[in-house]
Amino acid sequence: TTGQIIRCKAAVAWEAGKPLVMEEVEVAPPQKHEVRIKILFTSLCHTDVYFWEAKGQTPLFPRILGHEAGGFVESVGEGVTDLQPGDHVLPIFTGECGDCPHCQSEESNMCDLLRINTERVGMIHDGESRFSINGKPINHFLGTSTFSEYTVVHSGQVAKINPEAPLDKVCIVSCGLSTGLGATLNVAKPKKGQSVAVFGLGAVGLAAAEGARIAGASRIIGVDLNPNRFEQAKKFGVTEFVNPREHDKPVQQVIAEMTNGGVDRSVECTGSVQAMIQAFECVHDGWGVAVLVGVPSKDDAFKTHPMNFLNERTLKGTFFGNYKPKTDIPGVVEKYMNKELELEKFITHTLPFSEINKAFDYMLKGESIRCIITMGA
Repeated sequence: TTGQIIRCKAAVAWEAGKPLVMEEVEVAPPQKHEVRIKILFTSLCHTDVYFWEAKGQTPLFPRILGHEAGGFVESVGEGVTDLQPGDHVLPIFTGECGDCPHCQSEESNMCDLLRINTERVGMIHDGESRFSINGKPINHFLGTSTFSEYTVVHSGQVAKINPEAPLDKVCIVSCGLSTGLGATLNVAKPKKGQSVAVFGLGAVGLAAAEGARIAGASRIIGVDLNPNRFEQAKKFGVTEFVNPREHDKPVQQVIAEMTNGGVDRSVECTGSVQAMIQAFECVHDGWGVAVLVGVPSKDDAFKTHPMNFLNERTLKGTFFGNYKPKTDIPGVVEKYMNKELELEKFITHTLPFSEINKAFDYMLKGESIRCIITMGA
């Protein structure tokens, strides 16, 4: 198939909020600095649902969504030297070109060339789509488009991983899991025995709690408006729960009273600007660190009193858990292989590719953390 067009099945979103349609698509060969990947497993992330609903973004349909997946390289384009056919890989929604100031910096993972771009619908090399149906181009999503049996991805967005790693488990490392885990381990950096508050107990928040558990936190306080999430969160190391609706005082005050002045670290995973302020104001003065992970609405503004900073609280932000995709993600997979990281508890459902719309139903009803979709089934 090298150099040839491949015909395969893909789940195409033709319009906002309407069920995906299983279509036969043509997938062009990879061009310069691109690889074509056979996807074996993909999972549904809330970001896919967000852009499928297209309530706050530019509707860019028809589109092949999907960005959490695992598979192997089918063929490589010109100039690709670090990947070859047969390599087991995870496509990543952001990239690492290796050459820009961000990639050269030890402190950043925000590649100038391959940073997430939700508006890009073609490939960087020529702006064209590699997908078509009867000659009509189908838009890409996040440079990955994993709801297709084959996809074409820039080589800088492909992490080569241990071929022994089970792709039906480690595929979830390519987005939400790493985002939450890295926010705690790489940015908040709780010391053994410290306390951590996690705001939002969806998949990313649970991954942040998992990071706190791995770091040896003594108390992990989960904050969420949905009480149904509390029981499940115990599996991820969460020791105590706060539902803001059950208190008549601000959450930051509730947490300060629970912890003798505030938690040592907090990680916000909701995207609510109110939760961001609470997460910052609930950390202890003198050494507390709050990390923002959730993506706010475009008109949001963060408001807090400057004394909160002068009293030696630190506020940080993170993107993809500060992991560099190609350099660091293979190491996250190794954490799982070495039994330091538990992935199975994140996977609540599995479905054949033909039933992908059910995965959207599970997520919209809040019933799933991660649903693994088996391609070719």
